[in-house]
Amino acid sequence: MYQLTLDPVAEDQITAVPKEALRPLAELFTLLETAPWSGQPYNPANPKANMLTHAFGERGLATYMVLEEQREVYLIRVEWP
Repeated sequence: MYQLTLDPVAEDQITAVPKEALRPLAELFTLLETAPWSGQPYNPANPKANMLTHAFGERGLATYMVLEEQREVYLIRVEWP
């Protein structure tokens, strides 16, 4: 299991997502704590990098880093256009 840590910017972005995004976002958090490598590479040219993105809900996108040695997922940004 991985510890999920939120960047302060991500925390602010989470407070701004609409109500319908909260449940899919919570489900994503659970997934990131158990299977963080399930996301897509942030940079497709470097597919083995530890910076990833993961879609959630109908339009959401989370950007995060997997810090394997610390067993931590650091959530950088949450977007809901």
